Amino acid sequence: MWQDIKLLNATANTLLGALLLVLLASGVWWMAQRPMFTLKMIRVDGIADVQLAHVNALTIKATALPRIRGNFFTANLNTVRQAFEAVPWVRKASVRREWPNRLVVTIEEHEPLGTWGDEGRLLSVAGDVFTANLAEAEENGPLPEFSGPAGSEKEVVARFADLQGWFAAVNLAPETLTLSSRYAWSVKLNNGMTVELGREHSKTTLQERVARLIGIYPQLVARLQDRIDSVDLRYPNGMALKASGLVVGALKGGAARKK
Repeated sequence: MWQDIKLLNATANTLLGALLLVLLASGVWWMAQRPMFTLKMIRVDGIADVQLAHVNALTIKATALPRIRGNFFTANLNTVRQAFEAVPWVRKASVRREWPNRLVVTIEEHEPLGTWGDEGRLLSVAGDVFTANLAEAEENGPLPEFSGPAGSEKEVVARFADLQGWFAAVNLAPETLTLSSRYAWSVKLNNGMTVELGREHSKTTLQERVARLIGIYPQLVARLQDRIDSVDLRYPNGMALKASGLVVGALKGGAARKK
C-alpha cells in the first residue's frame, strides 16, 4: 500500500477533504452561536396588513413565547408556527426569518360568526369551531347561535348566509340555526318566530319552503301581528302555524281552531 502513490494521494485528499468539512461545520456552528444571532425581536403582523383585533402582546407572551427555543439559525420555524397557532383567536400563522436576529410572524385571526353548541365554543365565518373568550366575541352584541352534527359546520355557515338573504325580503333575520342529527333544519328569527324547515330533498327544498312563507307573511302579520310563535313548513302543500290563541291547520285552507 505504502508503495502505491496514487492510493496514498487519494487517501490523503479524502482525509484532507473530511478535515476541511469538519472545520467548516465547526466554523458555521461557532458563528451561529454568536450573540448577534440571539433572537432580539419577534414581529407580529396581521395577514394582508389587517390590524389584529383580538391577539395581543399579553396572550402571545403567555402562550407562544415560552415554547420558542433557539436563535436566528436554530429556531424551528414549524415549532414557532405551532406555538402561535395555539394562541386564542389565531386561525393560521406563518413564520419567516429576518436578518440577523428577528422572526416575523403573520397571523390570520378567526372572525366569529356565532356560538356553536352548548359548550361555549365559537363558530367562525370560515366554518371553523374554536375556543376563545365569549365576552370578547360579543363585545358588539349577542352572536347568533348554531348547532349541528360534527363535520357540518361549513354547511351550517353556508345555510345561514342563504337564510339571511331569503328572510331579508320581509325584514327578518335568523338568530338561531339548528341542524339536527337527522339533518333537519330549524331556524329562529329575530321576531321570536321559530320556523321548522325540515330535511333537504333537493338543492332548492329550503328556498322553496321559505318562499312559501314569505309569500303570505305580510297577510299573516296583518292578521296576527306579533303573536306568531312557530311555523312548520315540512308539509308538501301548506304549513302549520302556531300563534297565541290559535293553531292554523297544515293544509291550505285549513281552519283555525282555538287552543
